Amino acid sequence: MASTSHPGVMALPRVQCPNHPDACLVEDYRAGDMICPECGLVVGDRVIDVGSEWRTFSNEKALKDPSRVGDAQNPLLNGGDLTTMISKGTGAASFDEFGNSKYQNRRTMSSSDRAMLNAFKEISTMADRINLPRNIVDRTNNLFKQVYEQKSLKGRANDAIASACLYIACRQEGVPRTFKEICAVSRISKKEIGRCFKLILKALETSVDLITTGDFMSRFCSNLGLPKQVQMAATFIARKAVELDLVPGRSPISVAAAAIYMASQASAEKKTQKEIGDIAGVADVTIRQSYRLIYPRAAELFPPDFKFDTPVDKLPQL
Repeated sequence: MASTSHPGVMALPRVQCPNHPDACLVEDYRAGDMICPECGLVVGDRVIDVGSEWRTFSNEKALKDPSRVGDAQNPLLNGGDLTTMISKGTGAASFDEFGNSKYQNRRTMSSSDRAMLNAFKEISTMADRINLPRNIVDRTNNLFKQVYEQKSLKGRANDAIASACLYIACRQEGVPRTFKEICAVSRISKKEIGRCFKLILKALETSVDLITTGDFMSRFCSNLGLPKQVQMAATFIARKAVELDLVPGRSPISVAAAAIYMASQASAEKKTQKEIGDIAGVADVTIRQSYRLIYPRAAELFPPDFKFDTPVDKLPQL
C-alpha cells in the first residue's frame, strides 16, 4: 500500500505492486483480489464490489429492481451511505393498531444526514428543471455540505442555501444562470438567494468570476431561435459597447438583451422586446434603456461582414 500526495491536496491511499508500481492492477471480481499483471502478486484481497448484484434492464418494472447491494456510496453523508433505508409499507402488517408505521428510518439516520439528503434531492430537482449537467450538481452538493458543516448560516432555510449554492456552482463552472432563473425553479425569493450568496462567499472565503455579456449570449440566442450570424453580431455589438464604455452601470444581462434586439432588428429574423425580455428575464423598459445608450453609435458596433436586411439608419429609435 502506498500513498501519493500533491501540494495542498490530502494524501489518498493507492494500492500498487511493490515490484511494479506503474503496472495497472487487474481486479478479480469473483475472488475479490487485486492482482499485478506483471508478476502475479496478489496486492489486495477481499475487495468489496459496490456495484449491483444483478443487472437491471430498461424494460423491467422499476418497482422490482433486484439490486440488493444498494446504491453506490455517498461520500457526502457521514455514514458513507452504508445505512439501511426502509421503504414505506403497503400491507396491513406494516402498521400497528393505531395506523402508525412499525418501521421507520429516523432511528438509523442522524438529523444532519437527513437534512443534507433532503437538500441534495432539492438541488437535483432544481438542476433537472433547468437541464444542468451532473458536474454542476456534484459541485453544488459539496458547497452545501461545507456550508452546512460550518454552521455559518444558522437561521437560514436550507432551500435558500441550496439555491445560492446552485447559483455559485453555475458561476464557478463557467455556465452562469441569472438569479431569476434560479428563482423560477426554487421556492425562494431573489432577495433571499442574493443574501445567502454573499454570506456563502464570505463564509467559504471563495470567489466567482465576474459575469460578462458573452456568458449568456449563445443560450439566449439559441432559445430565441436566432441564426448563427445574428448571434455573432449580437456578441460583437455587446463586446464593442462595453469597450467603448457606452453602457456604464448596466448589467451584462440587460446589455446582452439590447445587443440581441439591435442585431435581430438589422437582420431578417426580427424579435420584439417582449420576446427577448421573456427569455433573458429582464423588463422591456430595461432593454429600451440599454438600447438607447448604444443606438447613437450603432454604425460602429456591427461587425464589418454583417449582412444587413435593415440598414442602420432604419433601425428603431425607441
